[in-house]
Amino acid sequence: MKIISMIPARYSASRFPGKLMQNLAGKSVILRTYEATVATKLFSDVYVVTDSSIIYDEIANNGGKAIMSKKEHESGSDRIAEAVADVDCDIVVNVQGDEPFTERESLHKVLEVFRDDVDKTIDLASLMVEISHWDEINNPNTVKVIVDQNNFALYFSRSPIPFPRDKNVGARYFKHKGIYAFRKDAILDFAVLPMKYIEASEKIECIRYLEYGKRIKMVETEVQGVEIDTPEDLERAKRLWK
Repeated sequence: MKIISMIPARYSASRFPGKLMQNLAGKSVILRTYEATVATKLFSDVYVVTDSSIIYDEIANNGGKAIMSKKEHESGSDRIAEAVADVDCDIVVNVQGDEPFTERESLHKVLEVFRDDVDKTIDLASLMVEISHWDEINNPNTVKVIVDQNNFALYFSRSPIPFPRDKNVGARYFKHKGIYAFRKDAILDFAVLPMKYIEASEKIECIRYLEYGKRIKMVETEVQGVEIDTPEDLERAKRLWK
């Protein structure tokens, strides 16, 4: 089974433009993420897929592998689908460009899902981490996920799910971590399936898979890390890096 990683990287992020080129302990966020992904030693190849010559040069000039893509993609998955179409692989792992704390243990857990799936019933796998602070549960920048008894995703939302009408029932809340592992066929399907209104409303791309009947296996991890969505996240990342 040939496994590669692709890191989609847009320069003009809506909430924090240019965040991937921000300095994190002497290197850019995107370079830190690329190096962390390579350091897991789980992949035959690691690529940054970008529409930005600035990000492309940042990776290429530091000895990494980068692919230029179209500018008009709706999502990171669309960007990866374009890049992976002619690449020989079985599984492609999408590591978000703003995840400089990417580590081996969690990625390994996700990949084991496919090694055990001999009947190929799983289209993609992803990570979730339990959260308990209400400010994070209510934060629309934090994507939450609910799962069935076998840890298959039922729904993703920026709202608290399940809704806490009764806080005494012991509900657990999980944050979706932005790392996906796809069968190659699943991500190629994604690129040709039109966006439906639920995905468009929530602005969460993995909802498209659920809307079209794909199966997403969620894997629980205890590794929190820091996704850099805002300048405040960057400051937290700097403190954590020290």
